[in-house]
Amino acid sequence: MKLSEILRGIDISDMRANADMDISGVCCDSRRASPGCLFVAARGLERDGHDFIADAVKRGAVCVLCERAPDMDVPYASAPDTRAALALAAANYFDRPADRLKIIGVTGTNGKTTTAYLIKQMLEGITGKPAGLIGSVGDMIGEKTVSSERTTPTTPEPLALHGLFAEMADGGCEYAVMEVSSHALALERVAGIMFEAGVFTNLTQDHLDFHGSMEEYARAKAKLFRQSRRGVVNIDDEAAAALTDGAPCEIFTYSAKDDSADLVAKLIKLLPGKAEFCALMIGELRRTEVRIPGLFSVYNALAAMLTVKALGFALADAASALTSCSGVRGRAETVPIPEGRDFTVVIDYAHTPDALKNIIEAIRGCASGRVVTLFGCGGDRDKTKRPLMGATAAGLSDFVIVTSDNPRTEAPDAIINDILGGMKETKTPYAAIENRREAIFWAIRSAKPGDTLILAGKGHETYQQVGEEKRPFDEREIVAEAARALEAEAGL
Repeated sequence: MKLSEILRGIDISDMRANADMDISGVCCDSRRASPGCLFVAARGLERDGHDFIADAVKRGAVCVLCERAPDMDVPYASAPDTRAALALAAANYFDRPADRLKIIGVTGTNGKTTTAYLIKQMLEGITGKPAGLIGSVGDMIGEKTVSSERTTPTTPEPLALHGLFAEMADGGCEYAVMEVSSHALALERVAGIMFEAGVFTNLTQDHLDFHGSMEEYARAKAKLFRQSRRGVVNIDDEAAAALTDGAPCEIFTYSAKDDSADLVAKLIKLLPGKAEFCALMIGELRRTEVRIPGLFSVYNALAAMLTVKALGFALADAASALTSCSGVRGRAETVPIPEGRDFTVVIDYAHTPDALKNIIEAIRGCASGRVVTLFGCGGDRDKTKRPLMGATAAGLSDFVIVTSDNPRTEAPDAIINDILGGMKETKTPYAAIENRREAIFWAIRSAKPGDTLILAGKGHETYQQVGEEKRPFDEREIVAEAARALEAEAGL
């Protein structure tokens, strides 16, 4: 591919390279540079790609896309923002596959994964065609999981992202649904993509270690609606107005409280394992259900239904398709335990105060006995939410077990102490067990008849990050081990 083709649409401020030179590939990691490639010197969270130009050239890069002139003699093109330039170069390299898809982006603190998954399933149910999915639980084309080398947990880096779009378009997808994180928006990973619909679920405290303030966090989320043809917004969230203020797209609203919304949930009935409600629009009322418990599931379902409706499908079809949708791994997921054990184990990804509140309240609404919550907080992340999560868990649970999540490079006991700081004013009994595996074993051994044990924070993850090491850690397997150990102790 010619350099001029890869640079198409990029604001080039200085060109010191032959536009007709052949380029064999594009990379932004010097370790992946290969003979004939273009190296994009993008600024990352911790490192600046300009510091690795020499290494990329040594490995075979023949041209550099940068913000400032390299300190060595190498062909280069400069652009004001290489993060945005990387996104456009990636799109061009893969021949703009996003233009062959109708892409739906879902953003928000909580509910992105479930909402995106529901939209995907509903579109497949209505159209009979496979749809693409990109998000924290994996990337899919229809029922097929797509393998990728991406390292970001939610929204891939541009090269991986557009590679996935190409696979989806070639795989027969008309629609692709993706989670769009605030990091991805702030770091321009989705620059140049025009979303068919942008969806906002909610905004609660998270990622302040990166954004610095809730205002900056909201400002990053709002970028989605500047590059969407339609906006689907939860107006029950107080941040909705700020996120959509000045947005050039048509806005559609949903609510479980406000009758002025375009789609409103009425006659909500929260049941064990599901939520039933009536979806109301002007002149139309459809009874439906989502097979995930809790009021938060109603909101996710409303977001998915209204998105499908905004894309031009009938509300009746959306309501019917919703009833066939399944839940997402690691989201209010009930884990099988041996027969005869009269307690329930639920795994959920809740790792913010609001998400923790949602899952505990959902379980409390249908639990017959105690609600026991086991959770921790991630290391090297927003520390201010730790006492808030401690207070939330203690205020809503009958018993709390504070343990580790992904401690990363922080001391686990220091994280636990931060959490316990929010539990000082509560009388809720608790235990602090640093080792998460030991904490789960203790919780299973201590369970009483009728208890529901919530394992919060890990969700779909099958690892635990300690230091720089990712260790295998699947809570489903650990629950099974703990249950077998309990049976052995009982002589069964």
